Amino acid sequence: MKTVGASVRWVLAGRGATAATLQTLLTKILILAANTCTGAITARILGPDGRGEQAAIALWPQFLAFTMTLGLPIALRYYLKRNPEQESEIFSATLVLGTILGIVAAIAGILFIPQWLTQYSPEVIRYAQWFMVLSPIIMLTTIYTAALEADYNFKTANQAQYLQPLTTLVILTGLAVSDNLTPFTAVIAYAFPSLPIFFWLSRCVWQRFRPRLSGLRKSYQRLVSYGLRAYGIDLIGTLSVQVDQALVINLLAPEAMGKYVISLSLSRMLNLFQHSIVTVLLPKTAARPIAEVVAVTGMAARISTALTTMAAAILFIVGPMLLNLLYGAEFMGAVPVFRILVVMTVVDGSVWILAQAFMALGRPGTVTLLQTIGLGLSVPFLLLLVPRLGLQGAGWALLCSTVVRLVFVLACYPLVLKVRPPSLLAKRSDFYILKQKMVHRT
Repeated sequence: MKTVGASVRWVLAGRGATAATLQTLLTKILILAANTCTGAITARILGPDGRGEQAAIALWPQFLAFTMTLGLPIALRYYLKRNPEQESEIFSATLVLGTILGIVAAIAGILFIPQWLTQYSPEVIRYAQWFMVLSPIIMLTTIYTAALEADYNFKTANQAQYLQPLTTLVILTGLAVSDNLTPFTAVIAYAFPSLPIFFWLSRCVWQRFRPRLSGLRKSYQRLVSYGLRAYGIDLIGTLSVQVDQALVINLLAPEAMGKYVISLSLSRMLNLFQHSIVTVLLPKTAARPIAEVVAVTGMAARISTALTTMAAAILFIVGPMLLNLLYGAEFMGAVPVFRILVVMTVVDGSVWILAQAFMALGRPGTVTLLQTIGLGLSVPFLLLLVPRLGLQGAGWALLCSTVVRLVFVLACYPLVLKVRPPSLLAKRSDFYILKQKMVHRT
């Protein structure tokens, strides 16, 4: 037990893991603040109908790009850590594959959108199709971010993430003051900052990894092999975040969609700490011994779950006041589904931290299958409950499927790794180690 404890401290000490987590956490807080302001501006000026139309236009480029990654960002992180001497070849192969997949996502969206957005005007459908040209850029930006994080360059990765919402906030403010804010111009305000950030990141990663087009066959094979096995987890992450919105767009009117998007956005502020940990955890534990990986993952899950649960209790009480204050009385009908989504968000964050142990140990296939079963329940739940319960039906569907995923991930520890699953009940020693690292962080 002492050996495992020492290993945990060693892993956390390497290259400032606690500092990286705190830096990422502060970045998430800044992003949350900016997104809250942008959400308040669009909600108050556009109203539920306009906010729903904005969501219908903006959803698809990111949704389809993320669903077609084939696990490349996860594979890139893993192999850059495992085979640093081949980093140029690995990055180059990922770049080529990501470009192809991004183009495929754009074409798929252009063909698919008219068949799905049947409740929206031809103008909204046309705008949504035009914005699919962003899919390749979103795909490559995701790959760039993964490469920077694997290289422990969290500073640049975090800067890219917070610059976009801050720039969007400035543009939206200008549009609102000049009385030019519409669902279409709002989407432009969200999309435009991604272009200069994309070119800046391209310059950073190209200088660092020196991509080339020859001698990449072996890297292609490695990336595709690992990526396809990890793809389920990558895909589940995207679907668990956005499949509900994709289905609700078709099942509910624009006004209800606007209320749902707002409540979902506000509830997901709880993901701050958990997502910060996930960002740092895989690069820190990849290819480490199983005992160390499980110990570090368990401690991270316990601390994040405890802190998030306390925050959720506060948000559960003050949430209605926040909805009214930020978005206006028109959105108060979202209070019931908001409270359900708060509980779902706490459980979902724990699932993703626990899943990182399998990724770090090179065993993504089994947990992919099990989580796919859990997430697969969300689609029939949504189709069954949304027509009957409206917005609350969407919340209950997501909560039920997320609980099933948590059960499956915990079951994978003894079945796949042959170890006991980590406890989710926080221990005093967990916070002691965290405190020590915060005091002595590098």
